[in-house]
Amino acid sequence: MPRKPRHWYPGATYHITCRGNHRQDIFKDAKDRQVYLAQLLQAKEDHSCTILSYCLMTNHVHLQVETSHVELWHMMKQLNQRYVLYFNRKYDLVGRLFQGRYRAELIKDLAGGLAVSRYIHLNPVVAAMVKTPSAYPWSSYRNFMGLRFDSLVWPERILDHFPQPRQKQYRTYVEQVLENEGLQE
Repeated sequence: MPRKPRHWYPGATYHITCRGNHRQDIFKDAKDRQVYLAQLLQAKEDHSCTILSYCLMTNHVHLQVETSHVELWHMMKQLNQRYVLYFNRKYDLVGRLFQGRYRAELIKDLAGGLAVSRYIHLNPVVAAMVKTPSAYPWSSYRNFMGLRFDSLVWPERILDHFPQPRQKQYRTYVEQVLENEGLQE
């Protein structure tokens, strides 16, 4: 049965997840994550898209990506193929690393985009890896809080929807779930 084509238009934004085959780890050390982030930066630049937020867990990845004039699959094909080649070479493996095709959910509105960003940044907290999202080094949350600056992620696209002081407002938006509502996977 052929795959159903993804809905795409210039400027479409997606919540992307890539999971390890059989839920196996896709990152075994910090170097693996650094390589993935470098390859994500290259794919972003090669395909003129914007990374709004991300989180690298041990066996899966969350990305929030806004496309430009290039369909999403071009970026994801480059990113996943290059990372699999790196990973298999490093660990002397063959075959699949990822569990099938990446999942890409179209984000239809601003509220959905903000909720996806919060979900992505809370992922390591939900997994009980850290107590607060800022304690996790492998997500874009530190960029949002002004604790790290790089050209990979563009937090302003999300932060611009919050009143001043934007970083504090975003932090409240994300972390109030921890204080008030509890976490649900």
